[in-house]
Amino acid sequence: QVHLVESGGGLVQAGASLRLSCAASGRTFSSYAMGWFRQAPGKERVFVAAVSRGGGNTFYASSVKGRFTVSRDNAKNTVYLQMNSLKPEDMAVYYCAASKYYGTSTAGEYGYWGQGTQVTVSS
Repeated sequence: QVHLVESGGGLVQAGASLRLSCAASGRTFSSYAMGWFRQAPGKERVFVAAVSRGGGNTFYASSVKGRFTVSRDNAKNTVYLQMNSLKPEDMAVYYCAASKYYGTSTAGEYGYWGQGTQVTVSS
């Protein structure tokens, strides 16, 4: 089992950068692939990015590819989402999640979730 806590959200202007962190408890962090999702008001939760157990493989939603970078530090039990060139449409609550399976963008494949961190982007 793994407990996830996100941090790093905030209010920024369009074009700025933010780095989100997700700290995991437990000794099994490295056995999980990790993903980031986001949910805007009134919309469904959607996939943003994922990273494999060892950190060597990543994939992204087309809407963020080239602007966002997902990474992890298994020694620190932490996964990161570096967000550059933020746009107003990136505004959402961002969630990290853990899955036994790498390569999935389906929320139902992620068994553990954090509480979310708000990202607000002003135009």
